[in-house]
Amino acid sequence: MYSRGEILKKLFVSTLYLSAFTFGGGYVIVTLMKQRFVDRYHWIEEGEMLDLVAIAQSSPGAIAVNGAIVVGYKLAGLAGALTAIVATVLPPFVIISLLSLCYTAFRDSFVASQLLEGMQAGVAAVIAAVVYEMALGVARDRDPANLVILAAAFFANCCLGVSVVYVVLACGGIGVARTLWRRRRGAAG
Repeated sequence: MYSRGEILKKLFVSTLYLSAFTFGGGYVIVTLMKQRFVDRYHWIEEGEMLDLVAIAQSSPGAIAVNGAIVVGYKLAGLAGALTAIVATVLPPFVIISLLSLCYTAFRDSFVASQLLEGMQAGVAAVIAAVVYEMALGVARDRDPANLVILAAAFFANCCLGVSVVYVVLACGGIGVARTLWRRRRGAAG
């Protein structure tokens, strides 16, 4: 297995790389974090990754940074969280600082605007892949209650226009209630 120093080094390099070369926001980086930390390094189970993403999603702030924090904390405690924060924030900070120096040149550039517009299609595809993988993870669990919650959350947000904040809070409440119910049932049995 990896030593704590090796984990911190790999965590730093991985989150730095993901942050530097990922365009489109937090949902894009979540897929790549799953590929890196679940599929490649096997540091986290797929179910745990879904839980960590849920925590990152429901916490205030950027999902990419929140995701890095919870993964870093899971892997190496406070040192892992701090390592992941620095590695995730550093590339956008440097890139935005450099771009701000050249803002007037890029503001009216046809090539830059077309480049960014083209990236939107790729970002949409990656976000769709994240949604598909997360839904597939819930479906693989084969818990009918999870499937009902998934469908109800989707319907409430997409069809009824219920704010994501309320959907996340409701699902969190349902999760707490289900956990307490299971514990009571386990203690009684």
